Amino acid sequence: MLLLQSIQTFDPDIAREFGGGVTQTDFLGVPLFDATSLWTLLLRFVFNFLVCWIIIRFFYYRKSQRRDYYFTFMMFAVVIFLIITLMENMKMNVAYALGLFAIFGMIRYRTETLRIREMTYLFVVMGVSIINGQALTTSYAELFLTNLLVILAIWVFEGSKHMKQLSEKVILYDKIDLVKRGREAELKADLEERTGIAIEKMEVGHIDYLRDTAFIKIWYKPLPGEANTIGTFTKLKEF
Repeated sequence: MLLLQSIQTFDPDIAREFGGGVTQTDFLGVPLFDATSLWTLLLRFVFNFLVCWIIIRFFYYRKSQRRDYYFTFMMFAVVIFLIITLMENMKMNVAYALGLFAIFGMIRYRTETLRIREMTYLFVVMGVSIINGQALTTSYAELFLTNLLVILAIWVFEGSKHMKQLSEKVILYDKIDLVKRGREAELKADLEERTGIAIEKMEVGHIDYLRDTAFIKIWYKPLPGEANTIGTFTKLKEF
């Protein structure tokens, strides 16, 4: 009984003070191996990766078919989770985490401007990764419920009939007489005939009477798996 009590009250710091040894090895004050921390990190990483993969694979990618953003979002999830988790040893507070989030949130890719849908999923992936990496004192049940609520919210809004995504194109149109008010039906019929697209709505933009042309933006329902990444470009330098 006395031996058991001594083992339970063993303190590594006291052992070092009196010249005793400890079983855990370290290098320059940093443990070489901590089984508890390692398994905790691995478990939370797998959980966060799985949640982000479900969001991106079954909600974002199913409609957009953008493999470049698929890769980007997943790498954001991995790196941000590891940053938040491993820097917890520095007692990183919530303000620091939100500041880090703001820095990444301001990133603009030079090839093209991120659309609202891509920015939304980037926000979701980053937010979920921060939550999973920072909530070290939260129970697994609460953490699971939080992630489940995020997935359910995305499922509800993505599946809503009022939230169906429309693709868009900008067309340089040459029949200038059809852009007049009152001839919308003729304009729509001509555009559908020439493009083969069932137009949901349209909007007339810049009109050039010197060249008899006008820019018209149309919205339509994309086919399953159809991607539209350059539909709004009007100049070669925008590619």
